[in-house]
Amino acid sequence: MEHKKSFRIVGISVETTNENNQALIDLGKLWGDFYTKNIAEKIPNKNSEDIYAVYTDYESDYTGKYTAIIGFCVDTFDEVPNDFTKREFKEGVYQKFIAKGKMPDVIGETWNEIWKKEEELDRNYIADFEIYGKKSQNGDASEVEIFIGVNN
Repeated sequence: MEHKKSFRIVGISVETTNENNQALIDLGKLWGDFYTKNIAEKIPNKNSEDIYAVYTDYESDYTGKYTAIIGFCVDTFDEVPNDFTKREFKEGVYQKFIAKGKMPDVIGETWNEIWKKEEELDRNYIADFEIYGKKSQNGDASEVEIFIGVNN
């Protein structure tokens, strides 16, 4: 378990669900928009170049609707364009997983492992997130940290 301080995210978002593989379609489009619309260049006050994918606003559990946000941690919401999603998440306890392997396949594989451990994780469904740092661009040897919000 890891304790994480509160953080602010600015990015673009979509409401989706894992039912009928809808999230694969919606998240694929969201990632495509993130890169083709040069979102990274439009977000002010970034405190890191790590890309965050945050999953929040869960309707129920991982089988229901939720919001996915792709963006960056920022120090302040000042000067953020109105068409961006802005969210602040309180400090909390997270179970850390590391997705290792070929991108993006390894992300889906790791989430499938997480869902199999649903009972033992005691998830809080407030926020889960992936951090795409420098190691996420290493081809077949990529690494992405995945943090699952849990009750403490």
